Amino acid sequence: MTDPLAERWQAAWPQALATWSKYTRLHDARLCASRRDAQKEGLTGSFAMIRLNDQSVVIDLETVRELGLEDYAVEVLAHEIGHHVLAPGNATDQFRLLARIRRALPTLEQHAAMVANLYTDLIINDRLQRQADLRLADIYRKLAKTADPAAQKSKVWNLYLRIYENLWKLAVGSLGATKGDEGMEGDAWLGARLIRVYANDWVVGSGRFAALLLHYLVEDAESSRAAINRLLDTRDAANGCEPSGGLDIEADEAGGALHPSEDPRITGLDEEEEGEGEGDGQAKPTEAATQQSRGQAREPYEYGEILKAAGIQLTDHEIAVRYYRERALPYLVPFPARLVPESPEPQLEGLEPWDIGDPLDEVDWLQTVMQSPRAIPGLTTVRRLYGQEQGRAVERMPVDLDMYVDSSGSMPNPQVRVSYLSLAGAIIALSALRAGSGVQVTLWSGKDQFMHTPGFIRDDREILRVLTGFYGGSTCFPIHRLRQTFLDGQPRKRPAHILMISDDGITTMFDKDERGNDGWDVSARALEAAGAGGTMALNIAANWETLPGNTWQDYGRLRRAKEEQGWEIFAISQLEDLIEFARAFSRRHYAGER
Repeated sequence: MTDPLAERWQAAWPQALATWSKYTRLHDARLCASRRDAQKEGLTGSFAMIRLNDQSVVIDLETVRELGLEDYAVEVLAHEIGHHVLAPGNATDQFRLLARIRRALPTLEQHAAMVANLYTDLIINDRLQRQADLRLADIYRKLAKTADPAAQKSKVWNLYLRIYENLWKLAVGSLGATKGDEGMEGDAWLGARLIRVYANDWVVGSGRFAALLLHYLVEDAESSRAAINRLLDTRDAANGCEPSGGLDIEADEAGGALHPSEDPRITGLDEEEEGEGEGDGQAKPTEAATQQSRGQAREPYEYGEILKAAGIQLTDHEIAVRYYRERALPYLVPFPARLVPESPEPQLEGLEPWDIGDPLDEVDWLQTVMQSPRAIPGLTTVRRLYGQEQGRAVERMPVDLDMYVDSSGSMPNPQVRVSYLSLAGAIIALSALRAGSGVQVTLWSGKDQFMHTPGFIRDDREILRVLTGFYGGSTCFPIHRLRQTFLDGQPRKRPAHILMISDDGITTMFDKDERGNDGWDVSARALEAAGAGGTMALNIAANWETLPGNTWQDYGRLRRAKEEQGWEIFAISQLEDLIEFARAFSRRHYAGER
């Protein structure tokens, strides 16, 4: 049986789209007749939500009835559409929004998603109320009648409603708010000014809005959540989206956590003192803050917290995989390849008789008929005879990559802090895949602490999953992995380059293996069998070649490995070194440059 309310709301959908533009296109809203159906769509707590991954609007009609909002289809639907076309619009801008808000909420970052939802609601509702003449104020009056008792005690909720009353020039209490003290009334005015001033630059204004709410969240964060929970329609908006964006710290982000009372564009004060061109509402960050944020990327932990606040449900390890992939992409270089002779080319040399028993598709019927109009097998039938001419051009054969990543306690956990060595491995591995190479990765730490990909593969997720793992144990290189890869099995069909990512602990690879084989011998034979050389990218001092060896830093062994076996050794400690290493790796070993 068709739900009459669902029919009414479905009929209101075109009008709701048109409130934004006659060119706005979204597929029909998902109108759920019951709360259970809404839960299957992922909607819980609120009566409406959006999904950025498939540009959907989901409405819980059962809750709509309970709240008495049956006659506000255009208003509710237009508001949800506004989240798709205005704020946040897409997952990348949602990440940017959350990053700025988190920066303005020290120690209260867990409330960033709620603050972001309130802020974007204000941006959207003010536009719909004033420019589309919709009844958004009436919706809040309806909500006030069924509000949770905690809402009356929540200062955040009262400030939020007072901002609306200031925006729409309504009397105090028109939307269910109670008049606050002088400080709250001043903050409500600042909040209304902020919404108007940054209506077309709402990402920049988000940090200021969070700074405005910070004081109130400190006092009643939990009661605020209880009061606002049913309005959170973007809480999990990015769930299901592929993380992209939000990795880089924007240049003005640090200064964006500015209280509106300190923003001349909002207050209108001191504009002349700012000087020409400075009263633009942009924060004036300190020189130190500007230097820190320009061209920098977030730490993996902060990046993961932003994704989780956006509703993306991934483990810390899965987030690390995406972090290092996104951070490595701008630095990818073509992976080196070796030149080999091209396959011989077939060359027509003449004709020879075709007889029964030869493949039928080899008959040259044109030449057969030209010799005799009657085709007699073995007498008049012929086939072409081909020889081979050596190819003169060359083709590129990609070099496989065998990578060993140190995950001992001396190495940073790539899931928490940026590991430049893991990033170096990601750049080289993804470059190898781009060129058609196979990649094998082994993650190692102490004795019997290792994991690896199933041989040389081309699955970037599996490769990065191993590359970004972490043990944090002692240091004991798995010599048997080198032996099994290059010495115990069949000879390789393609050459491979061996890459070690570690620190001076890599010298444990020259100890004896579990069979008593000398590590120096295994290393030398493996390099020879691999056929494309070996590189060590190590977190060591740049002048390691001139430093004396000792118990903790055995540089003598590294010098011997370089001189006797030909290992290329690079000291990697900063991003600049990483980029240069990646370029030098392909240039020196495979491109023929020096």
